[in-house]
Amino acid sequence: MPSEDRRAGRITLLDVARAAGVSRATASLVIRKSPLVAEDTRRKVEAAIADLGYVYNMGAASMRAARSNTIGVLVPTLANPFFTELLAGIEHALEEAGMIVVLANSRESPANQDTILQRMRERGVDGVIVCPAAESRESLLTRAESWNLPLVQALRHVSDKQGDYAGTDYAGGMGQAVRHLVELGHRAIAFAAGGPLHSAYRERLAGYRAAMAEHELEPICLDVPLGPAASSESAPALLRHPARPTAVICFNDLMAAGLANGLSDLGVAVGPGFSVVGFDDLAEAELVRPRLTSVATFPGDIGDNAARLLLSRIGAPERAARRVVSLTRLVARHSTAPRPSED
Repeated sequence: MPSEDRRAGRITLLDVARAAGVSRATASLVIRKSPLVAEDTRRKVEAAIADLGYVYNMGAASMRAARSNTIGVLVPTLANPFFTELLAGIEHALEEAGMIVVLANSRESPANQDTILQRMRERGVDGVIVCPAAESRESLLTRAESWNLPLVQALRHVSDKQGDYAGTDYAGGMGQAVRHLVELGHRAIAFAAGGPLHSAYRERLAGYRAAMAEHELEPICLDVPLGPAASSESAPALLRHPARPTAVICFNDLMAAGLANGLSDLGVAVGPGFSVVGFDDLAEAELVRPRLTSVATFPGDIGDNAARLLLSRIGAPERAARRVVSLTRLVARHSTAPRPSED
């Protein structure tokens, strides 16, 4: 137990070092979990910390290092569970580096985004990971650079050349989805998308168009609201379309679940009667009935990649911009089936 005189004053790292019979520098290495310390020495220092009741002053250490050990993460919405998985990947990588996340929601507004980034800068974050709001411009990157604020774009980008970026191969995923449906005999394959314009939207659309052209098929593009409730109401329009599609690829899983519900409400058997493909392969794809065929984009891995890019940028501010684009994988379930016969 700590003695009364120790309780009366603040225990310092030097007190810990003396109690453990090591130098202050060695005690500091143990505090910072350095692998350079021998295991016996580490145990002695940790025992002294416990005996003396020493508490590491992270705030003071950060001031000395001119670092806050906090990272700002800015996403366009919190309603989509995709961003929960992205955040989990970010936090996993940053925890290993002893950093924490400050999360904010831009609500798809570039103006809100600018204000939030300014506030994060004022609070001394060491860097930011941003999924840019729709209609964001390259000034997002130039402003952060003028502030000396390390920034990584995630999922979306405002420039395909400037700045660090972690994303996924949206176009490749669309190619996998179209090929899967073609192999099931579908020829009239629609793409349902809606909401604000951003790079992920454009890359999905371009990938769909390219894949349809590869199979000598005409694209069928539908404007469908985001969200399961709104997209459910679009099912009648899908069935009434002049091209008479027998399958649809949706912008994301939430839209796919909504359209599947709307088709079921109209008496259409999802899968055997009309094939539905989602995009992202969230956990919800296994929960809906029938289970949803979807293109897996692995948001946790994207978050991990974004965090590691940011840590690298913080450590080497002058390095060249890097882009990490992960591969997608189609996961076939029960919402897709061979094209129904035309009896």
